[in-house]
Amino acid sequence: PASAERRAEEPAQSVPDIDWIKPRSVWMMTAPEKRDMGDALSRQLQFFGFKIFELEWIGNDCPEDMPLAVLFIPADEDTKPEEFGRIAAIRAACPASQLIYLGAQPSIEPIVALMRAGIDITIPSEEQSSSVLNCILDLVKTNEQEKYRVLVVEDSRVAMALIQRTLAQHGIDTHAINEPGKLLSVLESYRPDLILMDMYMPRFNGVEATRVLRQMAAYSALPIVYLSGESAVGMQVEALRLGGDQFLIKPFNPVLLAAVVKTKIERFRETQRSSRLDGLTGLLNHTAAKSRLKSLVTQAGERGSLTLAMIDIDHFKSINDTYGHQVGDQVIRGLAWLLKARLRSIDLIGRYGGEEFIIALPDVNPEQARQVIDRIRIDFSALPHAHPGGALYVTLSGGVASFPFYDSAVTLTEAADKALLQAKRLGRNRIEKATGE
Repeated sequence: PASAERRAEEPAQSVPDIDWIKPRSVWMMTAPEKRDMGDALSRQLQFFGFKIFELEWIGNDCPEDMPLAVLFIPADEDTKPEEFGRIAAIRAACPASQLIYLGAQPSIEPIVALMRAGIDITIPSEEQSSSVLNCILDLVKTNEQEKYRVLVVEDSRVAMALIQRTLAQHGIDTHAINEPGKLLSVLESYRPDLILMDMYMPRFNGVEATRVLRQMAAYSALPIVYLSGESAVGMQVEALRLGGDQFLIKPFNPVLLAAVVKTKIERFRETQRSSRLDGLTGLLNHTAAKSRLKSLVTQAGERGSLTLAMIDIDHFKSINDTYGHQVGDQVIRGLAWLLKARLRSIDLIGRYGGEEFIIALPDVNPEQARQVIDRIRIDFSALPHAHPGGALYVTLSGGVASFPFYDSAVTLTEAADKALLQAKRLGRNRIEKATGE
């Protein structure tokens, strides 16, 4: 770790802009009395790749660039009528943005008043800046989220067509089969988020098919919703007892069907995510990252290039020993935030273990990828991590390897790891390419 004084003396370095990194906008309205707090938050957000616009509390100025979030920092907890008016005007101008108010009174009435004016999130004034950063960074959603996928098992062509048309109107992808005998092969290739299953079909019924699936670990938690004309409550209860998640009666209400499907899939995906994500950083964990890398290598073999980077925080044991594990965790979260803010939604970002991270950049040539990782290295070294004694500055080292020079997930990882070790041997705070590339 470097001291704040030493970091301040180091010359600024620059890395060429990479066009595919698009800054996200945040508007800030800071009262003069809170200027120091606002400036500190602004600097931290800029480290994470956000484009900051400073607006006046009183006025009608609005940049053309629509923001991801608008942050209000008032002089005190007593919100004035003109401030409510400004919030309402921003709400009207930015209907899709998240409005965040820092410094709300910790009671229901003032928070409700702020929400009525248009505020989405309130943060108490005693909260640290990390809470604000966490809040804004959590808003950065993937722009390329996979469509919801539903497997329809229905022997009636009329019902099948109606179901598919209803779900398509809500942006949900479907695949349909007319009998359960094809179920296992289609599940393996289509990977649905939910099955809509008719109760009564030739050969065997939907409940029997569900019982088979519930014995398989891969499908034990997959949501299954029955669609049937069965009106006997006893039969419905038995179907749910044997593995179903919900029962909808035919003829079904299209709005209700879409709502049930979306809700079940959202909860299923959230459960899947929680088992795949690292608790401290919200990044993919070791197992999920390795699985994702295998998929990216397969895709790269079909269509193009892939560059892998392994990065490691320098002198991390010393940070924990000197400043404590709480500060160490803050440093790890800071790097995770920086990676999430700077990289694309299609990139793999994972916490590989301890202070080591894995990054994979599809469709990026090796030199461009090295520039991206090196810019992150430079920005991370300039990121202040607060602790009781002041600001701590930390560096990272990295190793980069590329497909198809290394043609499997295993050889890519090994090559990037060796390059990382070489970066450590050469003095740390640097990015090294794999030998032979």
